[in-house]
Amino acid sequence: MKREDIPDTAVYTRYRVAYADTDMMGVVYYGNYLTLFERARNELMCARGPSYAEMEAGGMMLPVTEAHVDYFSPAFYDDELDIAAWVGETRAARCKVCCAVIRGGAVLACGWTVHACVDAKTRRPVRLPQWLADSQDS
Repeated sequence: MKREDIPDTAVYTRYRVAYADTDMMGVVYYGNYLTLFERARNELMCARGPSYAEMEAGGMMLPVTEAHVDYFSPAFYDDELDIAAWVGETRAARCKVCCAVIRGGAVLACGWTVHACVDAKTRRPVRLPQWLADSQDS
């Protein structure tokens, strides 16, 4: 993925890498990229519609059913990163949220998480709320 592949409608989150994010090699631990995706996804939700907390209070949840990350170049302690997030695909009861971790103009990692939309009480699939279904980026 290249920087120009990110849709103009992506929501960006700025994050400075903490020492606790790094491993013994001094690079951001690979599993922490999913935490960065979560930070960006949270901001995407707030920018496009209700927050996670508001959605859950309204009776819906978005558990992760799939996650994928491609790693291109490492991030290091104290790097300032921009994490882009956008809705890549939607279906009746699920959505794919795409993310890219960027330092300067370089994409360090990219990937996605797939979420099922479920009723908070029954945990059964329900249709995506319209605001989320309509927020798919082309």
